Amino acid sequence: MNTTARPEIRTFKFCSPAPGVRLDKYLAQSVPDSTRAYLQKLIEQGYVTVNGKKTKASRGLCETDTIVVEFPPLPCVPLAEPIPLTVVYEDNDILVIDKPAGLTVHPAPGHSSHTLVNAILALCPSLAMSNDLIRPGIVHRLDKDTSGLIVIAKNDFAREYLAVQFKKHIVTKGYIVLVNGRLSPEQGMIEAPIGRDPNNRKRMAIVEVGKDSNTRYQVKEYLGRYTLIEVIPLTGRTHQIRVHLSAIGYPVVGDNIYGVKSTFLSRQFIHAYRLGFYLPSTDKYCEFVSSLPPDLKRTLELLTQNI
Repeated sequence: MNTTARPEIRTFKFCSPAPGVRLDKYLAQSVPDSTRAYLQKLIEQGYVTVNGKKTKASRGLCETDTIVVEFPPLPCVPLAEPIPLTVVYEDNDILVIDKPAGLTVHPAPGHSSHTLVNAILALCPSLAMSNDLIRPGIVHRLDKDTSGLIVIAKNDFAREYLAVQFKKHIVTKGYIVLVNGRLSPEQGMIEAPIGRDPNNRKRMAIVEVGKDSNTRYQVKEYLGRYTLIEVIPLTGRTHQIRVHLSAIGYPVVGDNIYGVKSTFLSRQFIHAYRLGFYLPSTDKYCEFVSSLPPDLKRTLELLTQNI
């Protein structure tokens, strides 16, 4: 996959008989070759500025505003690669994969191949006919260094069926996480808006203009100066678990971005162990469970021995 193309920059001088119109609505009218949802993503990710400053999609515009939009170059269509995958469940509509740590979910600039998408294209060639050529079958994501369960839609009907469940927060998601410190209280809810870090677009942060984000947790075990917890994110923001736990002073073990490096684990201790949703084929609710992978099991054994 090639990403040598340069980003396209477009500049708009706001001119409208109706001042106060939302930024995303104005751009959707001014850039008819892009959907409003895509433009909202560009705004959220910091590719849109108003008068030189990043802002939010709901901002009302006035006659003095100058809007600059950077359209990042789209990657080429990904190719099938014979990457081994652990399939937990499969029917005519979906695949449930136990993703290993270290595998990126879909291609992006700077990471053009050897992703989960490349692997599932080899496993399910019909996905090449999906309406989304860049991320066929992808309904939700896991961070590259997060292991665990992810559901893949094998056709566009299944993708839409699952997408509605994620949007309405019907899907059950559970994670096993190890954090630095003895987390107290033993159960709780973290409620704080998450958006792009204004000082670093590659990071997320708790910001006033961010999206509402809610994370529930329950302590499972104290291991010396560490705590093993179950985390249930009620919303699905990028890096939500890592950002929220770091914000309350208990960063994820091995998280190099929002926490500190670990001397005994080479990646973040987050495992998506539980995933439940209604099957597109039968509308029956099913729940899947994944055991901790060997590296995380060894980490817990090491900590237990050192207590």
